[in-house]
Amino acid sequence: MIVLGLDTATTASAVALRLDGGASSEARDDPPPGAHPGHATRLLELAHELLLEQGIGWSELGRIAVGVGPGTFTGLRVGISSARALAQSLELAVVGVSSLEALAQGAYRAEPSELDAELLLSVIDARRGEVFAAAYRRGEDGFARELVPALALAPTELRSLLDRAEDVHGAAAPSWLALGDGALRFRDELTLAGVQMLAEASPLHRVSAAAICELGERAAGDGAEQVLPDYRRRPDAELALEGAAAGARVRR
Repeated sequence: MIVLGLDTATTASAVALRLDGGASSEARDDPPPGAHPGHATRLLELAHELLLEQGIGWSELGRIAVGVGPGTFTGLRVGISSARALAQSLELAVVGVSSLEALAQGAYRAEPSELDAELLLSVIDARRGEVFAAAYRRGEDGFARELVPALALAPTELRSLLDRAEDVHGAAAPSWLALGDGALRFRDELTLAGVQMLAEASPLHRVSAAAICELGERAAGDGAEQVLPDYRRRPDAELALEGAAAGARVRR
């Protein structure tokens, strides 16, 4: 089965193809710091280019997998609506995959020289001075196993998340390794918590669409209407509207 994977949980637009034999190819658009994400314009363009590069037609796809976050509101909306529309037009199953789990899974599939850690903390920048984070261990089959599910929390609360994960794991961890753009942004807080970090330039800090494909291949196929974004908290726009409404009531 050929799987097309998409992820827009971060500022990047990531696309991958996983072929029948397990080989995968990936394309991505990583905007420079401060630049506007190109999800709406680049995501499907990247998918089309990747299919052409691999000599695969849209009709040959067997499934679509999409990262459902947690992540930015606009990015998730674009990615999931694109995946659902493609699945409906091509009459394919579409599955949702945790973007935090994909971040861990991409690291577990790395060469041993790149990663030598069993316990990982996936951290995505949630803006507002918060992060989305989840803790994982490497399963015997090489797949990520969740210890603590995704949470939206302040960086100073990451140590308590790791304490919970160690309780579930059944032993104190000799070391934790943190990955993701949130880990890079809050490196100082993680270092104080005793967490190790890879170099900033490591590709393992980026959510891998190839990992989205790999996880999506194993998942049960859902109806398009069942694949929903995991915002993990209320969107900024909704909070802003609520604040404006409250302010208007006070002024009256």
